[in-house]
Amino acid sequence: MKVAFVLGTTGGGTGAHVRMLASGCAARGVAVCVLGPAQTDRDFGFSGAAGVTFAPVEIADRPRAAHDLRAVARLRRLVRSGPRSGARSAVPDVVHAHGLRAGALTALALVATRRRPPLVVTVHNAPVAGGAIGAVYRVLELIVARRADLVLCVSADLEDRMRAAGARRVAAAIVPAPDVSAETSVVPAVTSAGARRPLVLAVGRLAAQKGFGVLLEAAARWRDLEPEPRLMIVGQGPLDAELRARAASLGVPAEFAGQRLDVPALLAAADVFVLPSLWEGQALILQEALRAGVPIVATRAGGNPALTGADAAILVPPADPERFAEAVRAVLADPALAGRLRKAAADRASALPGEDTAVAAVLAGYRDLAG
Repeated sequence: MKVAFVLGTTGGGTGAHVRMLASGCAARGVAVCVLGPAQTDRDFGFSGAAGVTFAPVEIADRPRAAHDLRAVARLRRLVRSGPRSGARSAVPDVVHAHGLRAGALTALALVATRRRPPLVVTVHNAPVAGGAIGAVYRVLELIVARRADLVLCVSADLEDRMRAAGARRVAAAIVPAPDVSAETSVVPAVTSAGARRPLVLAVGRLAAQKGFGVLLEAAARWRDLEPEPRLMIVGQGPLDAELRARAASLGVPAEFAGQRLDVPALLAAADVFVLPSLWEGQALILQEALRAGVPIVATRAGGNPALTGADAAILVPPADPERFAEAVRAVLADPALAGRLRKAAADRASALPGEDTAVAAVLAGYRDLAG
């Protein structure tokens, strides 16, 4: 079997997921090619993975008519002739696109293609904006729903959206976090007047969907605690300057740590892990927090409840800083509650599917579609 993965510009979980699937499929004897922006290859190392080839297709993160038309034309050429591997071409038996932009452009590229391969599209995100952006998102949804042979969704609410948009066949995507180690810790000890300051940790891209502005408003409500919790936000993104300014205006001494290579160690050291997202699918960092056995406060949004279950996190409504602050206060003030959450997180993590399960599931879907 030959599979082509297609993805656009990504800096996070989508790229890591495609890298895992590509490597897993190649290890099982599948001929794999990944089609996407050259920067994505540099970020995730597709061309360096054993058994995986890479061909650049510049799919941007925002609609640009001329740019998108060039991407569609290149995708069509690559699918019709097959990306070359050595002296041979490998026309794919299945094309698997990730994200609505990549999925819609791939669907358009396959129009009028002779012997069109089946198209699978994994939908990784829900819209968090209205107006023109929301309207564009809706158009992409309709293209994918009407053209894809199989739509995989990272949360139940996305499954409902795609069925409502007319998708013929919808199933759940399995997006496991990679196994990581917390052997090396570089978390400095922090004390205040001789007392250790509890660490409240957040990790994610500094973008609107992640809700870090809400987190800062919540942090302003727990500043009276003694000792005052230490809030660390790990990640980078377009809202970096805006969030720093917001923290300063609220008087919140948040530590913006940028990208870190020791996230497992940070999770192991945290007193509370917080996920204030306005929407999430199967958040990799949430799975890592469950594996670390850290008490979790997260929003009841998207796929979060399905990941944590009923007991492994305190879940609050999105965009509610008061409820978020109350939940963090409760964990910090009650060691028994924190202990119950730690145990429930570790128990929940043991039941989450792993990479082998995810690869086996997509391969079964490919074989079914390819006949």
